[in-house]
Amino acid sequence: MKIRLERAAHCRSGDKGNTSNVSVIAYSPELYPFLKEQVTAERFRQFYTGVVSGKVTRYEVDGLHSLNFVAEGALGGGVSRSLCLDNYGKSLSSRILAFELDIPDQLTSLLKGND
Repeated sequence: MKIRLERAAHCRSGDKGNTSNVSVIAYSPELYPFLKEQVTAERFRQFYTGVVSGKVTRYEVDGLHSLNFVAEGALGGGVSRSLCLDNYGKSLSSRILAFELDIPDQLTSLLKGND
């Protein structure tokens, strides 16, 4: 089944200069392999076409069931240089939650929003 990332993971973010750091953390260990397989650095960069102008590096933190993305050229020159006040790391981490994943039906009970 296709779901939005927000049902399988949550995010944390930060920014430094013109670089954004976004961590995607699976809600359960069983969901992590699907994040790891589908949320690649290339797909992350494509998701932000027109926003991220530089390199995206993905770090896998298997022990924490999380992925950490470092996106260069993502903040319009940096917080103090950009006139786009909504383009900071936190807005990037909120946006990635709309990324679509394919998850097997048998893992539905692990997803958020099943109430």
